[in-house]
Amino acid sequence: MRYQNVCIEAVCCQLPPHVVTSAEIEEQLAPVYERLRLPPGRLELMTGIRERRFFAPGTTVGEVSGQTVRQALEAAGIDRRHFGALVHGSVCRDQMEPATACSVHHAAGLPPHAVVLDVSNACLGLLNGLLLVADMIELGHIRAGVVVGTEIGRPLVEGTIESLLNDPHLTRQSVKPAFASLTIGSGSAAIVLCHRRLSRKENRLRGGAYRADTAQHALCAGGTAAETHGDDRPRMQTDSEGLLHAGIAIARETWPQFLEAVQWTGEDVQKTFTHQVGRAHRRMLMEALSLDPSIDFPTVEFLGNTGAVALPTAAALGIERGHLAQGDRVAWLGIGSGLNCLMLGIDWNE
Repeated sequence: MRYQNVCIEAVCCQLPPHVVTSAEIEEQLAPVYERLRLPPGRLELMTGIRERRFFAPGTTVGEVSGQTVRQALEAAGIDRRHFGALVHGSVCRDQMEPATACSVHHAAGLPPHAVVLDVSNACLGLLNGLLLVADMIELGHIRAGVVVGTEIGRPLVEGTIESLLNDPHLTRQSVKPAFASLTIGSGSAAIVLCHRRLSRKENRLRGGAYRADTAQHALCAGGTAAETHGDDRPRMQTDSEGLLHAGIAIARETWPQFLEAVQWTGEDVQKTFTHQVGRAHRRMLMEALSLDPSIDFPTVEFLGNTGAVALPTAAALGIERGHLAQGDRVAWLGIGSGLNCLMLGIDWNE
């Protein structure tokens, strides 16, 4: 896929106020650790995640996304009448229907002619939403659009802790599929796109490549199961090792297609933002693509895995903290369970 007329005008994020360390989670799981003889510090040692953040209990997805999208609209400085689409792309949403995007659209004060919808695709939801908006801009259907999402990880983490504490049959082997759930954090992010004629920053979206390996769809699966767990908090089962290697494999397959689409070589890529899973994932990804780790901007150590908002949050913080320079060729490297891989190239001009 290639674009000629699409620019990224703003990337914003909102970090939750409550910090929860991996050490604190292990303290709560002390009875499990003692019974299974697991060494303290295992969670941070294996993942590199020191802490993650949570919103206050009872916080709704639409409430936070409404705040984040308003922040992004202000940063972009584009008149709201030009916006023709709002896509909500996180895993978390407020209800089955209507779309969470509806309350966010109302909070943002966007025009009634805008397309309003939710997109769900595990950790690639916001990037898939970005493609939908980019396509509409490129085709001339709209002049500007915004993608936003909010992940609220507290229920998953706290529900997983309770399930582990109350499982008398738990073993060192059976605890493994729940381990990834303890790495989850919370956050919110938004991306504003517009036609180049409307852009003041001229951060051009060149294009990208997409690849699926759905034979691996069972490696990570989650949802609510009140009849099994006794509450409506989600649970997740993850083959972490299998997902790690399958994710690196699909990234390696997507990489040459991406470079061809954006007409770069590997040496042309000057900065990256990647989906934030863990320290080992980032190291193996950069090695597989022959990229220098110093060009990446990691956030997983202090935010954990924040799902579909992880990559745009890393981008927002990286932009804010000076990771990018004018003229950089930037790669966004997204991988989501399913498996799906999406890589995007941006000529950064801001």
